[in-house]
Amino acid sequence: MTRVYVALGANLAEPISQLNRACEALLSLAAPGSFRVSPYYGSRPMGEVAQPDYVNAVACFDTELEPLALLDALQAIELDQGRERLVRWGPRTLDLDLLLYGNQVICSDRLTVPHYGMKDRSFVLIPLESLTPGLMLPCGTPVQSLITQAMRDELHQLTPCD
Repeated sequence: MTRVYVALGANLAEPISQLNRACEALLSLAAPGSFRVSPYYGSRPMGEVAQPDYVNAVACFDTELEPLALLDALQAIELDQGRERLVRWGPRTLDLDLLLYGNQVICSDRLTVPHYGMKDRSFVLIPLESLTPGLMLPCGTPVQSLITQAMRDELHQLTPCD
Protein backbone atom coordinates (compact mmCIF):
# COMPACT_ATOMS: atom_id res chain seq x y z
CA MET A 1 0.00 0.00 0.00
CA THR A 2 1.37 3.40 -1.00
CA ARG A 3 0.21 6.89 0.06
CA VAL A 4 -0.34 9.09 -3.00
CA TYR A 5 -1.21 12.74 -3.54
CA VAL A 6 -3.19 13.87 -6.57
CA ALA A 7 -3.84 17.48 -7.66
CA LEU A 8 -7.32 18.24 -9.00
CA GLY A 9 -8.22 21.23 -11.14
CA ALA A 10 -11.12 22.33 -13.35
CA ASN A 11 -12.43 25.51 -14.91
CA LEU A 12 -15.15 24.32 -17.30
CA ALA A 13 -18.58 22.70 -16.97
CA GLU A 14 -19.29 23.53 -13.32
CA PRO A 15 -15.77 23.11 -11.86
CA ILE A 16 -16.89 22.38 -8.30
CA SER A 17 -19.15 19.60 -9.58
CA GLN A 18 -16.26 18.30 -11.70
CA LEU A 19 -14.03 18.08 -8.62
CA ASN A 20 -16.80 16.45 -6.59
CA ARG A 21 -17.30 13.78 -9.28
CA ALA A 22 -13.53 13.27 -9.53
CA CYS A 23 -13.35 12.67 -5.77
CA GLU A 24 -16.08 10.05 -6.07
CA ALA A 25 -14.09 8.33 -8.84
CA LEU A 26 -10.83 8.53 -6.87
CA LEU A 27 -12.53 6.77 -3.96
CA SER A 28 -12.65 3.64 -6.12
CA LEU A 29 -8.83 3.68 -6.33
CA ALA A 30 -8.33 4.22 -2.60
CA ALA A 31 -7.96 1.74 0.21
CA PRO A 32 -11.05 1.84 2.44
CA GLY A 33 -11.00 4.75 4.88
CA SER A 34 -7.86 6.35 3.46
CA PHE A 35 -9.30 9.02 1.14
CA ARG A 36 -9.04 12.68 2.15
CA VAL A 37 -9.35 15.89 0.15
CA SER A 38 -8.23 19.44 0.89
CA PRO A 39 -10.55 22.42 0.83
CA TYR A 40 -11.25 23.76 -2.66
CA TYR A 41 -9.38 26.89 -3.74
CA GLY A 42 -9.94 29.38 -6.54
CA SER A 43 -6.95 30.37 -8.66
CA ARG A 44 -6.12 32.30 -11.80
CA PRO A 45 -5.15 30.22 -14.85
CA MET A 46 -1.55 29.75 -15.97
CA GLY A 47 -0.38 30.63 -19.47
CA GLU A 48 -1.56 33.09 -22.09
CA VAL A 49 -4.88 31.48 -23.04
CA ALA A 50 -7.93 33.54 -21.96
CA GLN A 51 -10.08 31.31 -19.76
CA PRO A 52 -12.11 31.21 -16.54
CA ASP A 53 -10.52 30.89 -13.10
CA TYR A 54 -9.81 27.40 -11.78
CA VAL A 55 -11.04 25.43 -8.82
CA ASN A 56 -8.19 23.37 -7.32
CA ALA A 57 -7.70 20.84 -4.54
CA VAL A 58 -5.41 17.99 -3.54
CA ALA A 59 -6.52 14.49 -2.59
CA CYS A 60 -4.50 11.87 -0.78
CA PHE A 61 -5.17 8.18 -0.35
CA ASP A 62 -3.51 4.81 -0.01
CA THR A 63 -3.55 2.57 -3.06
CA GLU A 64 -2.25 -0.78 -4.26
CA LEU A 65 -1.94 0.49 -7.83
CA GLU A 66 1.55 0.76 -9.29
CA PRO A 67 2.52 4.24 -10.57
CA LEU A 68 1.71 3.73 -14.28
CA ALA A 69 -1.51 1.89 -13.50
CA LEU A 70 -2.51 4.82 -11.28
CA LEU A 71 -1.62 7.28 -14.05
CA ASP A 72 -3.80 5.29 -16.47
CA ALA A 73 -6.67 5.33 -13.97
CA LEU A 74 -6.34 9.11 -13.46
CA GLN A 75 -6.35 9.72 -17.22
CA ALA A 76 -9.42 7.50 -17.60
CA ILE A 77 -11.25 9.59 -14.98
CA GLU A 78 -10.29 12.76 -16.87
CA LEU A 79 -11.62 11.31 -20.14
CA ASP A 80 -14.84 10.15 -18.47
CA GLN A 81 -15.40 13.77 -17.42
CA GLY A 82 -14.85 15.19 -20.89
CA ARG A 83 -11.16 16.11 -20.77
CA GLU A 84 -9.69 17.13 -24.12
CA ARG A 85 -5.95 17.74 -24.53
CA LEU A 86 -6.00 20.52 -27.12
CA VAL A 87 -3.89 23.35 -25.66
CA ARG A 88 -1.17 23.27 -23.00
CA TRP A 89 -2.41 25.21 -19.97
CA GLY A 90 -5.78 25.69 -21.64
CA PRO A 91 -9.26 25.40 -20.16
CA ARG A 92 -10.36 21.94 -19.07
CA THR A 93 -13.19 20.06 -17.47
CA LEU A 94 -10.75 18.17 -15.25
CA ASP A 95 -7.03 17.87 -14.67
CA LEU A 96 -5.65 15.17 -12.37
CA ASP A 97 -1.90 15.22 -11.71
CA LEU A 98 -0.04 12.62 -9.68
CA LEU A 99 2.06 14.75 -7.33
CA LEU A 100 3.62 12.19 -5.00
CA TYR A 101 3.79 8.40 -4.96
CA GLY A 102 5.03 7.57 -1.49
CA ASN A 103 8.61 8.81 -1.26
CA GLN A 104 9.50 7.51 -4.71
CA VAL A 105 11.25 9.54 -7.37
CA ILE A 106 10.10 8.43 -10.82
CA CYS A 107 11.46 9.73 -14.12
CA SER A 108 10.07 7.98 -17.18
CA ASP A 109 8.73 8.97 -20.59
CA ARG A 110 5.18 8.95 -19.23
CA LEU A 111 5.54 9.99 -15.62
CA THR A 112 7.64 12.32 -13.48
CA VAL A 113 7.12 12.13 -9.71
CA PRO A 114 7.33 14.32 -7.73
CA HIS A 115 5.34 16.35 -10.26
CA TYR A 116 7.74 18.62 -12.14
CA GLY A 117 5.98 21.94 -11.38
CA MET A 118 4.60 21.40 -7.92
CA LYS A 119 7.25 23.39 -6.01
CA ASP A 120 6.24 26.60 -7.81
CA ARG A 121 2.46 26.35 -7.88
CA SER A 122 0.40 27.92 -5.15
CA PHE A 123 -2.68 25.98 -6.26
CA VAL A 124 -0.79 22.76 -5.47
CA LEU A 125 1.32 23.69 -2.42
CA ILE A 126 -1.37 25.39 -0.35
CA PRO A 127 -3.98 22.61 -0.66
CA LEU A 128 -1.22 20.04 -0.13
CA GLU A 129 -0.05 21.73 3.05
CA SER A 130 -3.60 22.24 4.33
CA LEU A 131 -4.29 18.54 3.78
CA THR A 132 -1.09 17.26 5.40
CA PRO A 133 0.68 19.87 7.56
CA GLY A 134 4.35 19.05 7.99
CA LEU A 135 4.53 17.00 4.78
CA MET A 136 8.09 16.48 3.50
CA LEU A 137 8.88 15.98 -0.16
CA PRO A 138 11.11 13.02 -1.15
CA CYS A 139 14.06 15.45 -1.45
CA GLY A 140 13.64 16.34 2.25
CA THR A 141 12.09 19.78 1.67
CA PRO A 142 9.12 20.63 3.88
CA VAL A 143 6.15 21.72 1.75
CA GLN A 144 5.46 24.61 4.14
CA SER A 145 8.93 26.09 3.46
CA LEU A 146 8.05 26.51 -0.24
CA ILE A 147 4.92 28.59 0.41
CA THR A 148 5.33 32.36 0.28
CA GLN A 149 2.89 35.05 1.35
CA ALA A 150 2.48 36.01 -2.30
CA MET A 151 1.32 32.43 -3.00
CA ARG A 152 -1.19 32.64 -0.16
CA ASP A 153 -2.47 35.94 -1.57
CA GLU A 154 -3.03 34.35 -5.02
CA LEU A 155 -5.61 31.84 -3.78
CA HIS A 156 -8.93 32.05 -2.04
CA GLN A 157 -10.60 29.17 -0.24
CA LEU A 158 -14.03 28.46 -1.66
CA THR A 159 -17.16 27.92 0.36
CA PRO A 160 -19.67 25.26 -0.71
CA CYS A 161 -21.93 27.87 -2.29
CA ASP A 162 -19.20 29.48 -4.51
